Amino acid sequence: MSVLSPLRGTVVSVEVAQGDLVRQGAPIAIVESMKMEHVVEAPQAGIVGRVAVGPGDTVAEGALLVHLDPVPAAAEVVSEAAEIDLESVRPDLASVMERHAKGLDQARPEAVRRRHASGHRTARENIDDLCDSFVEYGPLAIAAQRQRRTLEDLIERTPADGLVCGLGEIDGVRCVVMSYDYTVLAGTQGYQNHRKTDRMLDLAHRRRLPVVLFAEGGGGRPGDTDTSVVSGLDVMSFHAMGRLSGRVPLVGIASGRCFAGNAALLGCCDVIIATRNSTIGMGGPAMIEGGGLGVHAPEEIGPIKVQTANGVVDLPVEDEAEAVAVARRYLSYFHGPAGEWACADQRLLRHVVPENRVRPYDVRQAVETLADTGSVLELRRAYGAGIVTALVRIEGRPMGLIANNPAHLGGAIDRDAAEKMARFLRLCDAHALPVVSLCDTPGFMVGPEAERTATVRHFSHLFVVGANLSVPLVTVVLRKGYGLGAQAMAGGSFKASMATVAWPTGEIGGMGLEGAVRLGYRKELEAAEDPDALFEQMVAAAYEHGKAVNAASVFELDDVIDPADTRRWITAALPAEVRRGGRPWI
Repeated sequence: MSVLSPLRGTVVSVEVAQGDLVRQGAPIAIVESMKMEHVVEAPQAGIVGRVAVGPGDTVAEGALLVHLDPVPAAAEVVSEAAEIDLESVRPDLASVMERHAKGLDQARPEAVRRRHASGHRTARENIDDLCDSFVEYGPLAIAAQRQRRTLEDLIERTPADGLVCGLGEIDGVRCVVMSYDYTVLAGTQGYQNHRKTDRMLDLAHRRRLPVVLFAEGGGGRPGDTDTSVVSGLDVMSFHAMGRLSGRVPLVGIASGRCFAGNAALLGCCDVIIATRNSTIGMGGPAMIEGGGLGVHAPEEIGPIKVQTANGVVDLPVEDEAEAVAVARRYLSYFHGPAGEWACADQRLLRHVVPENRVRPYDVRQAVETLADTGSVLELRRAYGAGIVTALVRIEGRPMGLIANNPAHLGGAIDRDAAEKMARFLRLCDAHALPVVSLCDTPGFMVGPEAERTATVRHFSHLFVVGANLSVPLVTVVLRKGYGLGAQAMAGGSFKASMATVAWPTGEIGGMGLEGAVRLGYRKELEAAEDPDALFEQMVAAAYEHGKAVNAASVFELDDVIDPADTRRWITAALPAEVRRGGRPWI
Protein backbone atom coordinates (compact mmCIF):
# COMPACT_ATOMS: atom_id res chain seq x y z
CA MET A 1 0.00 0.00 0.00
CA SER A 2 1.28 3.48 -0.89
CA VAL A 3 1.16 6.23 1.72
CA LEU A 4 0.79 9.53 -0.19
CA SER A 5 1.27 13.15 0.79
CA PRO A 6 -2.12 14.80 1.35
CA LEU A 7 -0.84 18.22 0.20
CA ARG A 8 2.05 20.12 -1.33
CA GLY A 9 4.77 20.92 1.15
CA THR A 10 8.20 20.15 2.61
CA VAL A 11 9.03 16.98 4.51
CA VAL A 12 10.07 17.89 8.04
CA SER A 13 10.79 14.36 9.19
CA VAL A 14 10.20 10.71 8.37
CA GLU A 15 9.08 8.78 11.44
CA VAL A 16 9.74 5.22 10.13
CA ALA A 17 12.54 3.23 8.50
CA GLN A 18 12.60 0.35 6.05
CA GLY A 19 11.55 -2.92 7.67
CA ASP A 20 9.62 -1.29 10.55
CA LEU A 21 6.33 -2.84 11.57
CA VAL A 22 3.83 0.00 11.94
CA ARG A 23 0.37 -0.04 13.42
CA GLN A 24 -2.70 1.58 11.95
CA GLY A 25 -2.70 5.28 12.89
CA ALA A 26 1.07 5.39 13.54
CA PRO A 27 2.85 8.56 12.31
CA ILE A 28 4.68 8.02 9.02
CA ALA A 29 5.97 11.50 8.19
CA ILE A 30 5.48 15.19 8.98
CA VAL A 31 4.93 17.56 6.05
CA GLU A 32 5.03 21.34 6.51
CA SER A 33 2.83 23.56 4.36
CA MET A 34 2.11 27.27 4.92
CA LYS A 35 3.79 27.17 8.35
CA MET A 36 1.59 24.32 9.53
CA GLU A 37 2.93 20.82 10.24
CA HIS A 38 0.69 17.97 9.03
CA VAL A 39 1.19 14.48 10.49
CA VAL A 40 0.66 11.74 7.90
CA GLU A 41 -0.54 8.51 9.56
CA ALA A 42 -0.55 4.90 8.39
CA PRO A 43 -4.01 4.11 7.00
CA GLN A 44 -3.55 0.46 8.08
CA ALA A 45 -0.92 -1.80 9.63
CA GLY A 46 2.03 -2.87 7.48
CA ILE A 47 5.77 -3.31 7.10
CA VAL A 48 7.76 -0.42 5.64
CA GLY A 49 9.03 -1.65 2.29
CA ARG A 50 10.42 1.56 0.80
CA VAL A 51 10.93 5.10 2.04
CA ALA A 52 10.63 7.46 -0.95
CA VAL A 53 11.45 10.82 0.71
CA GLY A 54 13.71 12.37 3.28
CA PRO A 55 13.78 15.49 5.44
CA GLY A 56 13.91 18.69 3.37
CA ASP A 57 12.33 17.17 0.27
CA THR A 58 9.56 19.16 -1.38
CA VAL A 59 6.65 16.96 -2.32
CA ALA A 60 3.53 17.50 -4.40
CA GLU A 61 0.06 16.53 -3.35
CA GLY A 62 -0.31 12.78 -3.95
CA ALA A 63 3.47 12.15 -3.99
CA LEU A 64 4.65 8.80 -2.57
CA LEU A 65 6.09 9.01 0.91
CA VAL A 66 6.35 5.39 2.04
CA HIS A 67 5.28 2.06 0.65
CA LEU A 68 3.83 -0.46 3.14
CA ASP A 69 3.98 -4.23 2.52
CA PRO A 70 1.30 -6.49 3.98
CA VAL A 71 1.76 -7.85 7.48
CA PRO A 72 2.38 -11.63 7.72
CA ALA A 73 -0.74 -13.53 8.74
CA ALA A 74 0.82 -14.75 11.98
CA ALA A 75 1.78 -11.25 13.16
CA GLU A 76 -0.48 -9.53 15.71
CA VAL A 77 -0.66 -5.78 15.24
CA VAL A 78 -2.52 -3.47 17.64
CA SER A 79 -3.96 -0.14 16.46
CA GLU A 80 -1.95 2.93 17.40
CA ALA A 81 -5.12 4.74 18.46
CA ALA A 82 -5.04 5.22 22.24
CA GLU A 83 -7.98 5.76 24.54
CA ILE A 84 -8.38 9.47 25.46
CA ASP A 85 -8.35 10.38 29.13
CA LEU A 86 -11.36 12.71 29.34
CA GLU A 87 -10.28 13.92 32.77
CA SER A 88 -6.89 15.03 31.55
CA VAL A 89 -6.36 18.82 31.32
CA ARG A 90 -3.59 20.08 29.07
CA PRO A 91 -1.35 22.92 30.33
CA ASP A 92 -2.79 25.48 27.89
CA LEU A 93 -6.35 24.74 29.00
CA ALA A 94 -5.32 24.70 32.65
CA SER A 95 -3.82 28.17 32.25
CA VAL A 96 -7.04 29.56 30.78
CA MET A 97 -9.17 27.89 33.44
CA GLU A 98 -6.97 29.38 36.15
CA ARG A 99 -7.30 32.86 34.61
CA HIS A 100 -11.10 32.57 34.48
CA ALA A 101 -11.20 31.40 38.09
CA LYS A 102 -9.35 34.51 39.28
CA GLY A 103 -12.34 36.64 38.32
CA LEU A 104 -14.92 34.63 40.22
CA ASP A 105 -16.24 35.52 43.65
CA GLN A 106 -14.52 32.52 45.23
CA ALA A 107 -11.13 33.97 44.31
CA ARG A 108 -11.91 37.37 45.86
CA PRO A 109 -13.09 36.63 49.41
CA GLU A 110 -12.17 40.02 50.87
CA ALA A 111 -14.03 41.95 48.14
CA VAL A 112 -17.05 39.70 48.59
CA ARG A 113 -16.92 40.12 52.39
CA ARG A 114 -16.96 43.91 52.07
CA ARG A 115 -19.81 43.71 49.59
CA HIS A 116 -21.92 41.56 51.87
CA ALA A 117 -21.06 43.78 54.86
CA SER A 118 -22.61 46.73 53.00
CA GLY A 119 -25.86 44.78 52.64
CA HIS A 120 -25.45 44.05 48.95
CA ARG A 121 -24.98 40.98 46.78
CA THR A 122 -22.20 40.66 44.23
CA ALA A 123 -22.81 41.19 40.53
CA ARG A 124 -22.44 37.48 39.89
CA GLU A 125 -24.82 36.58 42.70
CA ASN A 126 -27.49 38.81 41.18
CA ILE A 127 -26.98 37.34 37.72
CA ASP A 128 -27.07 33.78 39.08
CA ASP A 129 -30.38 34.57 40.77
CA LEU A 130 -31.86 36.20 37.66
CA CYS A 131 -30.74 33.74 34.99
CA ASP A 132 -31.47 30.06 34.58
CA SER A 133 -28.27 29.87 32.51
CA PHE A 134 -25.63 32.42 31.59
CA VAL A 135 -22.81 32.65 29.04
CA GLU A 136 -20.38 35.44 29.90
CA TYR A 137 -18.76 37.75 27.34
CA GLY A 138 -15.40 39.38 28.10
CA PRO A 139 -14.60 37.76 31.46
CA LEU A 140 -10.85 38.06 30.81
CA ALA A 141 -10.93 41.81 30.18
CA ILE A 142 -9.06 43.99 32.67
CA ALA A 143 -8.87 47.74 33.24
CA ALA A 144 -6.86 49.68 30.67
CA GLN A 145 -4.27 50.73 33.25
CA ARG A 146 -1.17 48.72 32.39
CA GLN A 147 0.97 51.86 32.34
CA ARG A 148 0.32 52.49 36.03
CA ARG A 149 -0.28 48.99 37.48
CA THR A 150 1.15 45.51 37.07
CA LEU A 151 -0.64 42.89 35.02
CA GLU A 152 -0.96 40.68 38.11
CA ASP A 153 -2.58 43.50 40.06
CA LEU A 154 -5.05 44.25 37.26
CA ILE A 155 -6.02 40.59 36.92
CA GLU A 156 -6.59 40.35 40.66
CA ARG A 157 -8.35 43.67 41.25
CA THR A 158 -10.11 44.56 38.00
CA PRO A 159 -11.68 41.33 36.70
CA ALA A 160 -13.97 41.80 33.66
CA ASP A 161 -13.08 45.54 33.89
CA GLY A 162 -15.97 45.98 36.31
CA LEU A 163 -18.76 44.78 33.99
CA VAL A 164 -20.11 41.24 34.11
CA CYS A 165 -22.15 40.75 30.94
CA GLY A 166 -23.39 38.07 28.60
CA LEU A 167 -26.39 36.15 27.33
CA GLY A 168 -28.72 34.74 29.94
CA GLU A 169 -31.85 32.65 29.77
CA ILE A 170 -34.71 33.94 31.92
CA ASP A 171 -37.80 31.73 32.09
CA GLY A 172 -36.96 30.25 28.72
CA VAL A 173 -36.27 33.57 26.98
CA ARG A 174 -32.78 34.63 25.89
CA CYS A 175 -31.77 38.07 27.19
CA VAL A 176 -28.75 40.32 27.34
CA VAL A 177 -27.74 40.78 30.99
CA MET A 178 -25.19 43.36 32.16
CA SER A 179 -24.13 44.19 35.69
CA TYR A 180 -21.64 46.77 36.83
CA ASP A 181 -19.46 45.29 39.56
CA TYR A 182 -19.15 47.73 42.45
CA THR A 183 -16.26 45.71 43.91
CA VAL A 184 -14.17 46.74 40.88
CA LEU A 185 -13.27 50.43 40.89
CA ALA A 186 -16.71 51.34 42.31
CA GLY A 187 -18.52 50.06 39.23
CA THR A 188 -17.15 52.85 37.06
CA GLN A 189 -17.23 52.83 33.27
CA GLY A 190 -13.76 52.18 31.88
CA TYR A 191 -12.38 51.77 28.37
CA GLN A 192 -12.81 48.00 28.00
CA ASN A 193 -15.96 48.25 30.08
CA HIS A 194 -17.53 50.53 27.46
CA ARG A 195 -16.38 48.26 24.63
CA LYS A 196 -18.11 45.33 26.32
CA THR A 197 -21.26 47.39 26.81
CA ASP A 198 -21.29 48.34 23.15
CA ARG A 199 -20.79 44.71 22.14
CA MET A 200 -23.74 43.51 24.21
CA LEU A 201 -26.06 46.30 23.12
CA ASP A 202 -25.23 45.57 19.49
CA LEU A 203 -26.11 41.91 20.02
CA ALA A 204 -29.38 42.95 21.67
CA HIS A 205 -30.21 45.14 18.66
CA ARG A 206 -29.33 42.54 16.03
CA ARG A 207 -31.08 39.65 17.80
CA ARG A 208 -33.92 41.72 19.33
CA LEU A 209 -33.09 40.49 22.83
CA PRO A 210 -34.48 42.06 26.01
CA VAL A 211 -31.87 43.79 28.17
CA VAL A 212 -31.52 43.72 31.95
CA LEU A 213 -29.03 46.22 33.37
CA PHE A 214 -27.79 46.29 36.97
CA ALA A 215 -26.63 49.90 36.96
CA GLU A 216 -24.94 50.50 40.33
CA GLY A 217 -21.74 52.48 39.89
CA GLY A 218 -20.02 55.83 39.87
CA GLY A 219 -20.10 56.78 36.20
CA GLY A 220 -17.09 57.53 34.01
CA ARG A 221 -13.61 56.46 35.09
CA PRO A 222 -10.79 58.97 34.60
CA GLY A 223 -7.91 56.67 35.56
CA ASP A 224 -7.48 54.50 32.44
CA THR A 225 -4.09 55.07 30.77
CA ASP A 226 -3.82 52.54 27.93
CA THR A 227 -5.78 54.62 25.43
CA SER A 228 -5.48 57.67 23.21
CA VAL A 229 -8.79 59.03 24.50
CA VAL A 230 -9.04 62.79 25.03
CA SER A 231 -12.70 63.26 26.00
CA GLY A 232 -14.40 59.91 25.34
CA LEU A 233 -17.38 61.74 23.90
CA ASP A 234 -17.30 59.50 20.84
CA VAL A 235 -18.19 56.43 22.91
CA MET A 236 -21.29 54.72 21.45
CA SER A 237 -22.78 53.19 24.63
CA PHE A 238 -25.43 55.83 25.27
CA HIS A 239 -26.44 56.03 21.61
CA ALA A 240 -26.67 52.23 21.47
CA MET A 241 -28.81 52.06 24.61
CA GLY A 242 -31.15 54.78 23.40
CA ARG A 243 -31.49 53.07 20.02
CA LEU A 244 -32.91 49.98 21.73
CA SER A 245 -35.83 51.89 23.27
CA GLY A 246 -39.04 50.52 21.80
CA ARG A 247 -37.19 47.78 19.94
CA VAL A 248 -36.72 45.44 22.92
CA PRO A 249 -37.81 45.52 26.58
CA LEU A 250 -35.23 47.36 28.69
CA VAL A 251 -35.12 46.75 32.45
CA GLY A 252 -32.89 48.81 34.72
CA ILE A 253 -32.08 47.85 38.31
CA ALA A 254 -30.50 50.27 40.78
CA SER A 255 -29.16 49.36 44.19
CA GLY A 256 -26.89 51.59 46.21
CA ARG A 257 -25.11 54.43 44.42
CA CYS A 258 -25.88 55.01 40.74
CA PHE A 259 -24.45 58.19 39.28
CA ALA A 260 -23.52 59.92 36.02
CA GLY A 261 -23.02 57.53 33.07
CA ASN A 262 -24.48 54.61 34.98
CA ALA A 263 -27.58 56.66 35.77
CA ALA A 264 -27.82 57.80 32.14
CA LEU A 265 -28.01 54.20 30.93
CA LEU A 266 -30.47 53.41 33.71
CA GLY A 267 -32.68 56.29 32.60
CA CYS A 268 -32.85 54.90 29.06
CA CYS A 269 -34.66 51.81 30.34
CA ASP A 270 -38.39 51.28 29.93
CA VAL A 271 -38.75 50.54 33.60
CA ILE A 272 -36.50 51.27 36.60
CA ILE A 273 -36.52 48.98 39.62
CA ALA A 274 -34.70 50.43 42.64
CA THR A 275 -33.99 49.23 46.16
CA ARG A 276 -34.73 51.31 49.26
CA ASN A 277 -31.03 52.16 49.72
CA SER A 278 -30.63 53.51 46.17
CA THR A 279 -29.35 56.98 45.38
CA ILE A 280 -29.64 57.90 41.71
CA GLY A 281 -28.26 61.08 40.18
CA MET A 282 -26.83 62.45 36.94
CA GLY A 283 -23.82 63.59 38.92
CA GLY A 284 -22.13 62.17 42.00
CA PRO A 285 -20.57 64.07 44.93
CA ALA A 286 -17.26 64.75 43.16
CA MET A 287 -18.94 66.19 40.07
CA ILE A 288 -21.26 68.35 42.16
CA GLU A 289 -18.41 69.69 44.27
CA GLY A 290 -16.26 70.20 41.18
CA GLY A 291 -19.01 72.33 39.67
CA GLY A 292 -18.98 74.59 42.70
CA LEU A 293 -22.40 73.39 43.81
CA GLY A 294 -21.51 72.41 47.34
CA VAL A 295 -20.47 69.32 49.22
CA HIS A 296 -23.03 66.54 49.51
CA ALA A 297 -22.99 63.00 50.82
CA PRO A 298 -23.96 60.34 48.24
CA GLU A 299 -27.13 59.54 50.19
CA GLU A 300 -28.35 63.11 49.70
CA ILE A 301 -28.32 62.83 45.90
CA GLY A 302 -31.52 61.38 44.48
CA PRO A 303 -32.59 59.06 47.33
CA ILE A 304 -35.37 56.58 46.68
CA LYS A 305 -38.02 58.77 48.31
CA VAL A 306 -37.27 61.56 45.84
CA GLN A 307 -36.94 59.35 42.78
CA THR A 308 -40.23 57.53 43.35
CA ALA A 309 -42.20 60.73 44.00
CA ASN A 310 -40.88 62.35 40.81
CA GLY A 311 -41.51 59.31 38.61
CA VAL A 312 -37.90 58.28 37.91
CA VAL A 313 -38.33 54.93 39.68
CA ASP A 314 -41.19 52.76 38.44
CA LEU A 315 -40.95 49.96 40.97
CA PRO A 316 -39.40 50.52 44.42
CA VAL A 317 -38.37 47.29 46.16
CA GLU A 318 -36.77 46.30 49.43
CA ASP A 319 -33.53 44.70 48.24
CA GLU A 320 -31.73 43.09 45.30
CA ALA A 321 -33.46 39.74 45.76
CA GLU A 322 -36.85 41.41 45.36
CA ALA A 323 -35.51 43.47 42.46
CA VAL A 324 -34.53 40.31 40.60
CA ALA A 325 -37.93 38.72 41.27
CA VAL A 326 -39.74 41.83 40.02
CA ALA A 327 -37.53 41.99 36.91
CA ARG A 328 -38.48 38.40 36.08
CA ARG A 329 -42.14 39.25 36.60
CA TYR A 330 -41.96 42.37 34.44
CA LEU A 331 -40.33 40.51 31.55
CA SER A 332 -43.02 37.82 31.69
CA TYR A 333 -45.58 40.25 30.24
CA PHE A 334 -43.60 40.27 26.98
CA HIS A 335 -43.38 36.47 26.68
CA GLY A 336 -46.93 35.99 25.41
CA PRO A 337 -50.07 34.59 27.08
CA ALA A 338 -49.93 32.63 30.32
CA GLY A 339 -51.01 29.02 30.04
CA GLU A 340 -53.08 29.01 33.20
CA TRP A 341 -55.10 31.76 34.87
CA ALA A 342 -57.87 32.40 37.37
CA CYS A 343 -59.94 35.43 38.29
CA ALA A 344 -62.17 36.72 41.06
CA ASP A 345 -65.95 36.42 40.92
CA GLN A 346 -66.74 39.21 38.46
CA ARG A 347 -70.03 40.01 40.22
CA LEU A 348 -67.85 41.84 42.76
CA LEU A 349 -67.41 44.60 40.15
CA ARG A 350 -71.09 45.49 40.56
CA HIS A 351 -70.27 46.83 44.02
CA VAL A 352 -67.02 48.75 43.40
CA VAL A 353 -68.55 52.12 42.50
CA PRO A 354 -70.72 53.64 45.29
CA GLU A 355 -74.36 54.42 44.57
CA ASN A 356 -73.69 57.93 45.86
CA ARG A 357 -72.15 59.58 42.78
CA VAL A 358 -69.99 61.98 44.79
CA ARG A 359 -68.33 59.38 46.99
CA PRO A 360 -64.75 58.32 46.15
CA TYR A 361 -63.74 54.67 45.94
CA ASP A 362 -60.63 52.56 45.49
CA VAL A 363 -60.19 52.06 41.74
CA ARG A 364 -57.43 49.54 42.41
CA GLN A 365 -60.12 47.24 43.77
CA ALA A 366 -61.72 47.33 40.33
CA VAL A 367 -58.37 46.67 38.67
CA GLU A 368 -57.50 43.71 40.90
CA THR A 369 -60.95 42.17 40.47
CA LEU A 370 -61.06 42.68 36.70
CA ALA A 371 -57.60 41.27 35.98
CA ASP A 372 -56.45 37.68 36.36
CA THR A 373 -55.64 36.86 39.97
CA GLY A 374 -52.12 37.98 40.91
CA SER A 375 -51.42 39.48 37.48
CA VAL A 376 -51.39 43.21 38.31
CA LEU A 377 -48.00 44.95 38.27
CA GLU A 378 -48.50 48.67 38.88
CA LEU A 379 -45.83 51.08 37.63
CA ARG A 380 -44.92 54.51 39.11
CA ARG A 381 -47.52 54.26 41.88
CA ALA A 382 -46.03 57.11 43.93
CA TYR A 383 -46.03 59.50 40.96
CA GLY A 384 -48.97 61.01 39.08
CA ALA A 385 -51.46 59.72 41.64
CA GLY A 386 -54.44 60.64 39.48
CA ILE A 387 -53.69 57.79 37.06
CA VAL A 388 -53.07 54.10 37.71
CA THR A 389 -50.82 52.48 35.11
CA ALA A 390 -50.37 48.73 35.34
CA LEU A 391 -49.44 45.63 33.40
CA VAL A 392 -52.18 43.02 33.76
CA ARG A 393 -53.46 39.79 32.24
CA ILE A 394 -57.00 39.02 31.22
CA GLU A 395 -57.65 35.36 30.42
CA GLY A 396 -53.88 34.92 30.44
CA ARG A 397 -53.26 37.60 27.82
CA PRO A 398 -50.88 40.40 28.81
CA MET A 399 -52.22 43.96 28.47
CA GLY A 400 -51.64 47.47 29.65
CA LEU A 401 -54.25 49.14 31.85
CA ILE A 402 -54.85 52.81 32.67
CA ALA A 403 -57.41 53.98 35.21
CA ASN A 404 -58.40 57.32 36.70
CA ASN A 405 -58.11 57.49 40.47
CA PRO A 406 -61.20 59.27 41.90
CA ALA A 407 -59.55 59.39 45.33
CA HIS A 408 -57.05 61.97 43.97
CA LEU A 409 -58.43 65.29 42.70
CA GLY A 410 -61.70 63.49 41.98
CA GLY A 411 -59.98 61.67 39.13
CA ALA A 412 -58.93 64.86 37.31
CA ILE A 413 -55.86 64.47 35.10
CA ASP A 414 -53.06 66.81 36.12
CA ARG A 415 -49.64 67.34 34.53
CA ASP A 416 -47.90 64.42 36.26
CA ALA A 417 -50.77 62.05 35.52
CA ALA A 418 -50.73 63.08 31.85
CA GLU A 419 -46.98 62.50 31.52
CA LYS A 420 -47.27 59.16 33.30
CA MET A 421 -50.13 58.03 31.09
CA ALA A 422 -48.49 59.14 27.84
CA ARG A 423 -45.26 57.30 28.58
CA PHE A 424 -47.13 54.16 29.58
CA LEU A 425 -49.15 54.19 26.36
CA ARG A 426 -45.94 54.46 24.34
CA LEU A 427 -44.56 51.48 26.28
CA CYS A 428 -47.63 49.40 25.41
CA ASP A 429 -47.53 50.54 21.79
CA ALA A 430 -43.86 49.71 21.35
CA HIS A 431 -44.22 46.20 22.74
CA ALA A 432 -47.61 45.29 21.21
CA LEU A 433 -49.67 45.25 24.40
CA PRO A 434 -53.36 46.14 23.92
CA VAL A 435 -54.73 48.69 26.40
CA VAL A 436 -57.73 48.71 28.71
CA SER A 437 -58.84 52.15 29.90
CA LEU A 438 -61.03 52.53 32.99
CA CYS A 439 -62.45 56.05 32.78
CA ASP A 440 -63.72 58.01 35.77
CA THR A 441 -62.62 61.61 35.33
CA PRO A 442 -64.17 65.08 35.53
CA GLY A 443 -61.61 66.10 32.89
CA PHE A 444 -58.23 67.82 32.85
CA MET A 445 -57.07 69.79 35.88
CA VAL A 446 -57.50 73.52 35.22
CA GLY A 447 -56.71 76.80 36.92
CA PRO A 448 -53.78 79.22 37.30
CA GLU A 449 -51.75 76.82 39.41
CA ALA A 450 -52.25 73.99 36.91
CA GLU A 451 -51.18 76.18 34.00
CA ARG A 452 -47.85 76.86 35.67
CA THR A 453 -47.05 73.17 35.08
CA ALA A 454 -47.28 73.41 31.25
CA THR A 455 -50.56 71.52 31.08
CA VAL A 456 -51.35 72.69 27.53
CA ARG A 457 -48.41 70.72 26.14
CA HIS A 458 -48.79 67.72 28.44
CA PHE A 459 -52.54 67.36 27.98
CA SER A 460 -52.40 67.83 24.21
CA HIS A 461 -49.63 65.26 24.05
CA LEU A 462 -52.16 62.66 25.18
CA PHE A 463 -54.15 63.28 22.00
CA VAL A 464 -51.03 62.94 19.87
CA VAL A 465 -50.11 59.65 21.54
CA GLY A 466 -53.68 58.35 21.45
CA ALA A 467 -54.15 59.17 17.78
CA ASN A 468 -50.95 57.35 16.87
CA LEU A 469 -51.44 54.18 18.91
CA SER A 470 -51.03 51.12 16.74
CA VAL A 471 -52.33 48.81 19.47
CA PRO A 472 -56.08 48.48 20.15
CA LEU A 473 -57.72 50.15 23.12
CA VAL A 474 -60.96 49.33 24.96
CA THR A 475 -62.58 52.01 27.14
CA VAL A 476 -64.88 51.29 30.08
CA VAL A 477 -66.55 54.30 31.74
CA LEU A 478 -66.90 53.35 35.39
CA ARG A 479 -68.57 56.59 36.48
CA LYS A 480 -67.56 60.04 35.20
CA GLY A 481 -66.57 60.67 31.61
CA TYR A 482 -66.39 64.41 31.11
CA GLY A 483 -64.76 66.68 28.59
CA LEU A 484 -61.36 66.46 26.97
CA GLY A 485 -59.99 64.35 29.81
CA ALA A 486 -62.52 61.58 29.08
CA GLN A 487 -61.71 61.77 25.37
CA ALA A 488 -57.99 61.42 26.19
CA MET A 489 -58.76 58.31 28.23
CA ALA A 490 -60.36 56.81 25.11
CA GLY A 491 -57.50 57.56 22.72
CA GLY A 492 -58.90 60.94 21.68
CA SER A 493 -62.54 60.02 21.04
CA PHE A 494 -65.12 57.55 22.28
CA LYS A 495 -65.09 56.21 18.72
CA ALA A 496 -61.30 55.74 18.69
CA SER A 497 -61.56 52.73 20.99
CA MET A 498 -62.34 49.26 19.71
CA ALA A 499 -65.24 49.43 22.15
CA THR A 500 -66.45 52.16 24.49
CA VAL A 501 -68.90 50.90 27.08
CA ALA A 502 -70.10 52.12 30.46
CA TRP A 503 -71.26 50.62 33.70
CA PRO A 504 -74.75 51.62 34.92
CA THR A 505 -73.06 54.23 37.15
CA GLY A 506 -71.66 55.95 34.07
CA GLU A 507 -72.35 59.63 33.33
CA ILE A 508 -70.83 61.59 30.46
CA GLY A 509 -70.82 65.12 29.17
CA GLY A 510 -68.88 67.78 27.31
CA MET A 511 -67.75 69.18 30.66
CA GLY A 512 -68.50 68.71 34.34
CA LEU A 513 -72.21 69.07 35.06
CA GLU A 514 -71.88 71.84 37.62
CA GLY A 515 -69.62 73.89 35.38
CA ALA A 516 -71.85 73.32 32.38
CA VAL A 517 -74.92 74.59 34.27
CA ARG A 518 -73.14 77.67 35.64
CA LEU A 519 -71.69 78.51 32.22
CA GLY A 520 -74.76 77.76 30.12
CA TYR A 521 -77.43 79.17 32.41
CA ARG A 522 -75.70 82.11 34.04
CA LYS A 523 -78.43 84.63 33.18
CA GLU A 524 -81.21 82.36 34.39
CA LEU A 525 -79.42 81.71 37.66
CA GLU A 526 -78.74 85.40 38.22
CA ALA A 527 -82.43 86.21 37.64
CA ALA A 528 -83.84 83.40 39.83
CA GLU A 529 -85.38 84.13 43.23
CA ASP A 530 -83.63 81.04 44.64
CA PRO A 531 -80.52 80.50 42.48
CA ASP A 532 -79.21 77.64 44.63
CA ALA A 533 -82.45 75.66 44.27
CA LEU A 534 -82.55 76.32 40.53
CA PHE A 535 -78.92 75.30 40.23
CA GLU A 536 -79.55 71.95 41.99
CA GLN A 537 -82.59 71.38 39.81
CA MET A 538 -80.63 72.05 36.64
CA VAL A 539 -77.71 69.85 37.74
CA ALA A 540 -80.14 67.00 38.43
CA ALA A 541 -81.66 67.45 34.98
CA ALA A 542 -78.20 67.54 33.40
CA TYR A 543 -77.27 64.37 35.24
CA GLU A 544 -80.36 62.60 33.90
CA HIS A 545 -79.48 63.81 30.42
CA GLY A 546 -75.88 62.61 30.73
CA LYS A 547 -76.64 59.19 32.16
CA ALA A 548 -74.86 56.39 30.34
CA VAL A 549 -78.15 54.80 29.31
CA ASN A 550 -79.26 58.04 27.65
CA ALA A 551 -75.89 58.45 25.91
CA ALA A 552 -76.13 54.89 24.62
CA SER A 553 -79.58 55.65 23.23
CA VAL A 554 -77.97 58.10 20.79
CA PHE A 555 -75.03 55.70 20.24
CA GLU A 556 -72.35 57.81 21.91
CA LEU A 557 -71.55 54.61 23.81
CA ASP A 558 -71.46 51.11 22.35
CA ASP A 559 -73.42 49.76 25.27
CA VAL A 560 -74.14 50.04 28.99
CA ILE A 561 -73.13 46.73 30.50
CA ASP A 562 -73.34 44.64 33.61
CA PRO A 563 -69.93 45.22 35.29
CA ALA A 564 -69.64 41.45 35.61
CA ASP A 565 -69.47 41.26 31.79
CA THR A 566 -66.49 43.62 31.48
CA ARG A 567 -63.93 40.87 30.82
CA ARG A 568 -66.16 39.38 28.13
CA TRP A 569 -66.39 42.74 26.36
CA ILE A 570 -62.64 43.26 26.55
CA THR A 571 -61.73 39.86 25.12
CA ALA A 572 -64.37 40.15 22.38
CA ALA A 573 -63.36 43.67 21.30
CA LEU A 574 -59.62 43.07 21.15
CA PRO A 575 -58.21 41.34 18.06
CA ALA A 576 -56.55 37.99 18.63
CA GLU A 577 -53.16 39.24 17.43
CA VAL A 578 -51.54 42.62 17.84
CA ARG A 579 -48.56 43.66 15.76
CA ARG A 580 -45.56 45.40 17.25
CA GLY A 581 -46.17 49.11 17.48
CA GLY A 582 -44.90 51.51 14.88
CA ARG A 583 -43.56 54.07 17.36
CA PRO A 584 -39.81 53.43 17.52
CA TRP A 585 -39.04 54.63 21.03
CA ILE A 586 -40.51 55.05 24.51
